[in-house]
Amino acid sequence: MGSDLRSKFIEVYLTLKSELLDDPAFEWTDVSRQWVERMLDYNVPGGKLNRGLSVVDSYKSLKEGKELTEDEIFLASALGWSIEWLQAFFLVLDDIMDGSHTRRGQPCWFRVPEVGLVAVNDAVILRNHIPRILKKHFREKDYYVELLDLFNEVEFQTASGQLIDLIATIEGEKDLSKYSLPVHRRIVQYKTAYYSFYLPVACALVMSGEKLDDHVDVKNILIDMGIYFQVQDDYLDCFGDPAVIGKIGTDIEDYKCSWLVIKALEICNDEQKKLLYDNYGKDDAACVAKVKELYKELNLEGVFTAHERETYERLNKAIEAHPSKSVQQVLRKFLGKIYKRQK
Repeated sequence: MGSDLRSKFIEVYLTLKSELLDDPAFEWTDVSRQWVERMLDYNVPGGKLNRGLSVVDSYKSLKEGKELTEDEIFLASALGWSIEWLQAFFLVLDDIMDGSHTRRGQPCWFRVPEVGLVAVNDAVILRNHIPRILKKHFREKDYYVELLDLFNEVEFQTASGQLIDLIATIEGEKDLSKYSLPVHRRIVQYKTAYYSFYLPVACALVMSGEKLDDHVDVKNILIDMGIYFQVQDDYLDCFGDPAVIGKIGTDIEDYKCSWLVIKALEICNDEQKKLLYDNYGKDDAACVAKVKELYKELNLEGVFTAHERETYERLNKAIEAHPSKSVQQVLRKFLGKIYKRQK
C-alpha cells in the first residue's frame, strides 16, 4: 500500500467525519459535536488501519491493476473506514469489559477522566455511524442491501464470538479442562476472523459486483488466516515486547482461552499441570511469572514457531489452488502482512 493511497485514505476519514458531525438527522450543539469529534479522533484512526486499507488494496487487486478512479478509491475507502468504525465500537466496549488500561499506547477511552461510562453510549454512536456512512454513499448502488446484510451478519458473529469468550472466563466456573483447540477455534473464528479478515475482502468483492455465495472457499481461507492471526496475538500477549505491541498483555491474569495455555496443557506433566491450575487466572504478578516460567520450560516459543511455519505452508497451498489469479493476489497480500509479525 503506497503512502499516497494511505494519505488519500486518511483524507476520506476527514470527509466522513465532517459529514457525520453535520448529519441532518440530529440537531448538534457545539458541545456534543466537539465531544463526538474528539471521541472519533481518539478511537477510530489510531490503529494500524490494516482492515480498512485492505479493502482498497483488495479492490485494486480484483481490478487486476487497472487504475482506480477517484470515485472508486473514495468508495473503497469509505467501506474500509466502516470496518475501522466497527472495530472502534468493539474495542471501546471490549476494554470496559476486560477492565483494560491501555490501548494503542494510550489510556483506554473509558479511562479518560471525564469519559468514564459515557464510553458505552459513545460505542453505540460509533456502531450507528456505519449505516449512516453506507446510506449516504451506497444507497443508489445495486449492492447496497448486500453490504448492509454483510455488516449486520459480521457484527452478529463477532458479538456472539465475544460472548463465548466472556462466559468461558466467568469467576467461580474456572476449569482449564474446558479449554481445547476446538473451543479456541470457535471463539476466534467468530470474535476476530470474520470482521478482521473476511469482511475487508468481502467488501471488495461486493464492490466488484461479485456474489459472496460464489466465494465460500475464499471465506474459508480468510477465516483460517484469522485464526492464525489470533494464535500470533496469544503468543505476543505473553512473549511480545509491550513497547512494540502497544499494550501490556493480560491473558494469563484474565484466564483467557489462549492458544498458549491449551498447548501447555497438551504437553505438560502432572506436576506442571498442577502449577498451571494453581496459578492461571490469578491477578497476582508472582502467579503470572510462574506461568510464564512454565511456558519457557515447555519451550512454547519453539512450539509456536513450528506451528507458524506449518500454517503458512498450508495456507499457501490453499491459495495456490484458487482458480482466480486476482483473488490469489488478494489472499497472498493478506498472508504476507501477518506472517512472522511482531505486533
